[in-house]
Amino acid sequence: MRFVADFHIHSKYSRATSPQMEVKTLSEYAKLKGISVLGTGDFTHHLWLEELKKTLKDSGNGLFEYNGINFILTGEISSIYSKGGRVRKIHNVIFVPSFKIADKINSTLSGYGNLASDGRPIIGIDAKDLAEILFGISKDIFLVPGHIWTPWFSLFGSKSGFDSIEECFEEYAKDIYALETGLSSDPAMNWRWSKLDRFSLISNSDSHSPQKMGREANVFDTEMSYKGILDALKAKDKKRFLYTVEFFPEEGKYHYDGHRNCKVRSSPAETKKNNNVCPACGKPLTVGVMNRVEELADRPEGFVPDNSIPYKRMIPLSEIIADVIGVAASSKKVGVEYSTIVPKIGTEFEVLTEVREEELLKKLPQKIAKAIINVRNGNVNILPGFDGEYGKIEILKEQDADAEKQMNLF
Repeated sequence: MRFVADFHIHSKYSRATSPQMEVKTLSEYAKLKGISVLGTGDFTHHLWLEELKKTLKDSGNGLFEYNGINFILTGEISSIYSKGGRVRKIHNVIFVPSFKIADKINSTLSGYGNLASDGRPIIGIDAKDLAEILFGISKDIFLVPGHIWTPWFSLFGSKSGFDSIEECFEEYAKDIYALETGLSSDPAMNWRWSKLDRFSLISNSDSHSPQKMGREANVFDTEMSYKGILDALKAKDKKRFLYTVEFFPEEGKYHYDGHRNCKVRSSPAETKKNNNVCPACGKPLTVGVMNRVEELADRPEGFVPDNSIPYKRMIPLSEIIADVIGVAASSKKVGVEYSTIVPKIGTEFEVLTEVREEELLKKLPQKIAKAIINVRNGNVNILPGFDGEYGKIEILKEQDADAEKQMNLF
């Protein structure tokens, strides 16, 4: 069965999240976007977990249903600890197949930190010890390092991460089967490091509002069950794990190096030229994802491993509409235009990735149809994001696309 999954989101109990991040609204937006399997996020928070227990119906296959949408129990843990003479800050996403296992995890982890403090709790536990605890509770638990390149809070982050997965998880590295690439990197960047070849690279929205759900996602053709999804990821099976849907990584908040307060955006080459120092304030720059990938890569740009899972780049439909009509993506005009397209022509994913070009041109306003086609073809200009600031994107207009070739991403 072919379906779209977004595993990593947050509930209304996480900091800086919309109060709309609750089951009813999540299911409504999932239908509009074309998401069939949605992570719950935040199952470690007692209030959210109680809501999930009251609201979701157990499907008997490790998934839980509400209003036609399947949910998978997920949560994100922020581990802050000292190892190898450095403070480490690692985020991990946990998948579980039952409320019983979720309860056991919460009972155990409550001894290491206040799980009620945030939907994404901070606990003072080594990521390796976290893996040991989780796999000791159940072999059915799936552990995925989150947004692995983000500078401040990730497995390979420049500020607090490691140079290998073995250094972080030690003997439990063998039990890690998938890595989340994050918004500021895409599979092509990760393919440059041979040590990542054995892992399935997944992409998720890490959404804090319903509108952002699905901005990155995963497309499967397998049994829609907890086991079916995990088996496809563990096997890295291209027949069952079809492709990921990706942000243009330059749009991510940490693609380039820089200093947000100084308004300094720096490419890896410029950073090297300036000895990693901000030219405005003289302090060390926040080294972004592209630079960190360059540091660890052992392959040239453009290398594609034999067993790689394909991907498609996408810009959310609301952002495309906003770019075309020249208003903010959150404006009412965008909402009205969005509702004339979705679901009348198809879900958002279908419109952006599957509906044929001739049908788009026939059924949509011409400027919007052409903008969607330009995005599919990579005809965009992006001012890269840096140090916590999203990149700025411009979809090339028809006359521009004739004059400019597809952008050279890396």
